[in-house]
Amino acid sequence: MSGAGAAALAWALLAGALLSPPPVRPQLQLQPRRDRDVQEKEAQFNTTYIDWVDANLLNIYAFNHSVRRNRTEGVRVSVNVLSDHKDRPVLFVVRQKEAVVSFQVPLILRGLYQRKYAYQEVSRTLCQPQTKAEVETQHFYVDVSTLSLNTSYQLRVTRVENFVLRTNERFSFNATAAQPQYFKYEFPEEVDSVIVKVTSAMAFPCSVISIQDILCPVYDLDNNVAFIGMYQTMTKKAAITVQKKDFPSHSFYVVVVVKTEDEVCGGPLPYYPLSKGASPDEPVDQHNRQKTLEVMVSPAITSEAYVRSVLFCLGIFLSFYVLTLLIACWESCRQHKRKGLLAAMDSPNLDTASLLGHSRSIPDSFLNHGPYDSYGYGSFGNGSSSSTEGITDSLGSAEVSYNYVGERSLENVAGRPRMDSLSSIEEDDYDTLADIDYDKNVIRTKQYLCVADLARKDKRVLRKKYQIYFWNIATIAVFYALPVVQLVITYQTVVNVTGNQDICYYNFLCAHPLGNLSAFNNILSNLGYVLLGLLFLLIILQREINYNRALLRNDAHALECGIPKHFGLFYAMGTALMMEGLLSACYHVCPNYTNFQFDTSFMYMIAGLCMLKLYQKRHPDINASAYSAYACLALVIFFSVVGVVFGKGNTAFWIVFSVIHIVATLLLSTQLYYMGRWKLDSGILRRILHVLYTDCVRQCSGPMYVDRMVLLVMGNIINWSLAAYGLIVRPNDFASYLLAIGICNLLLYFAFYIIMKLRSGERIKLIPLLCIISTSVVWGFALFFFFQGLSTWQKTPAESREHNRDCILLDFFDDHDIWHFLSSIAMFGSFLVLLTLDDDLDCVQRDKIYVF
Repeated sequence: MSGAGAAALAWALLAGALLSPPPVRPQLQLQPRRDRDVQEKEAQFNTTYIDWVDANLLNIYAFNHSVRRNRTEGVRVSVNVLSDHKDRPVLFVVRQKEAVVSFQVPLILRGLYQRKYAYQEVSRTLCQPQTKAEVETQHFYVDVSTLSLNTSYQLRVTRVENFVLRTNERFSFNATAAQPQYFKYEFPEEVDSVIVKVTSAMAFPCSVISIQDILCPVYDLDNNVAFIGMYQTMTKKAAITVQKKDFPSHSFYVVVVVKTEDEVCGGPLPYYPLSKGASPDEPVDQHNRQKTLEVMVSPAITSEAYVRSVLFCLGIFLSFYVLTLLIACWESCRQHKRKGLLAAMDSPNLDTASLLGHSRSIPDSFLNHGPYDSYGYGSFGNGSSSSTEGITDSLGSAEVSYNYVGERSLENVAGRPRMDSLSSIEEDDYDTLADIDYDKNVIRTKQYLCVADLARKDKRVLRKKYQIYFWNIATIAVFYALPVVQLVITYQTVVNVTGNQDICYYNFLCAHPLGNLSAFNNILSNLGYVLLGLLFLLIILQREINYNRALLRNDAHALECGIPKHFGLFYAMGTALMMEGLLSACYHVCPNYTNFQFDTSFMYMIAGLCMLKLYQKRHPDINASAYSAYACLALVIFFSVVGVVFGKGNTAFWIVFSVIHIVATLLLSTQLYYMGRWKLDSGILRRILHVLYTDCVRQCSGPMYVDRMVLLVMGNIINWSLAAYGLIVRPNDFASYLLAIGICNLLLYFAFYIIMKLRSGERIKLIPLLCIISTSVVWGFALFFFFQGLSTWQKTPAESREHNRDCILLDFFDDHDIWHFLSSIAMFGSFLVLLTLDDDLDCVQRDKIYVF
């Protein structure tokens, strides 16, 4: 075919396609629809209408009522479907001036795991449109329709009495999941904030309290009440503080909704019954979940109360600064008078014979008839032998018991003058490192040790060692506090934005907001930890300055007498107290399950540092290093977190923790008993069996270090008992249980220290004695307020609110705030006790101070 013929054929086909008629589509046969009958009826309030409706009928009820500008009345629509057609519900639509409310009956509400619950009786309060006219007649209509064949129903519209709540007046009402209630409250002119309290005699069914702005629609069902405003779950108590500045209309709705299930409030999840052959998606009729509640709105505190409370808090703790300053001035005047008296009585002939340069200043312990000479340390009875004889005997017994080989004795050390014996170890004193290790074994295994035996290291080395405690805890504090502050600010922001007050476990009956903070009073009460911690640091700084000045002028008291002065641990304790205040304040910004460790971490550190400081007093050379101490404390905090997260009802965890607790107690006991002169290696079991055979089987001999053994036996009894208690009872609050272990051990060691101090012929001066007595009293009152338990994150938020209580101090502070006040004072007093406990030894030579 030629090209011209092909082109002509193509054009012919195209023209045929364009000119052909379109295909005929089949016509849809539309069924004629029957028009629905509409019946509109003029209806009256407080009248019950019993009627029916089907797929071809629409009932419309027309209501009208007068609305006044200065008076608000609530309108409530109540319906009840009498027929049982769950698959074809009846739809009720309420058309108002500014809102449309629609709901079906049976009303289907969903619970946990998408469970369905059906309600036949439904009541809803209508949102009231605002009016600018003095009096206005408003109309609204109730439309009733269904796809069912024939359904009977009841309809009743009533006016709500006491729709507007009055200040300080209680109002009782009933509510169900399908019959929620809400009421209006208007702020008086002189009131800037109020607290809405809702109570009930019955814990269940669980309910939700919501505060919403005057807007339509009102979210008053279980599935939408959390969409807007502030809300919290409730069993028996609920309280929400509302501020006028948050509501432009100076009024709000108090919405009360009963939940379909109680699981969120700590109740049991109900059994979901399924009839034979029924679909799992079939709704369950809950019958009557009704709850009786009582609501009262009362004014909150004024701005003057905030100022008064802040001044009260500052006044309490700044008074300690004033008291400290007065005591310091009094002590300075007393020292100047004493120096003047000693200068007047100075005798040049005795200058070379007196250690201090003044014969009247020589303490009794410098003479041959010192207070220790008539007392035999190391036993529970009085002995007639002198300390020198005891030391000689102990050396012999130590060499026999431990088979130390060598001819080297302590004569070259003990025979030196005191200034030399207490100085740092010189290079020519020892030939090898083995000699130094041998010397440690001989010294530390003596039966009767004095402080001079354990204060042989260079003071500069020890000073740097203990200063590391302060720098380490300062570093820990910075890295710990910064993310904590950021996290709690995020928590508070989430609470403010979402309105979900179940996130934070406050004492809502005494939670006073300030700015974006929901409970400013719980934060303010932590100020004492910070101020008193700072004061303690200033006291330590002044003491260190005085001590360094004494060293510069070669004061014999500072060089040769008293407990060796090391201030690093004291600085760490003061810093830990300040950080406890800061982190406790952060925790109380939004206390909950996820940030509990903020409030307890530095409590563990304080307990550990106090124990280390008490041990350091008589064992300065062999105290733990900062790195090992903080590593152990980090392990404690780790167990605290693991115990809270996984320990509740976990038998395996409690078994592992109890075993670790007992093993750690035994290892620490061995370390303390032998002053660190033992080794944990492969031969430990052989040496244990050898000691048992030698001391218990071959010959029955008592312990060499009786006092130490008594302390460690008591400590093991207490710790084993605590481990058994934890394993059997398994307390829910593992963090407090772990803290109790630390405090019990600290108190045991402190009591042992006091008893041994008195047994050794030492005395307690007036200031530490007053600190001990007053601190004990304050601790007693503090613990009383601590155990009041105003909230607990171990339960659901609704259950926690059952423990909430009103403020008890200045209408601003609650029991837990008073615990903050008293515990900060008690901790400060405890630190002062540790600081001043051995001030009576400042004029006693260190080779006359016993170690225990």
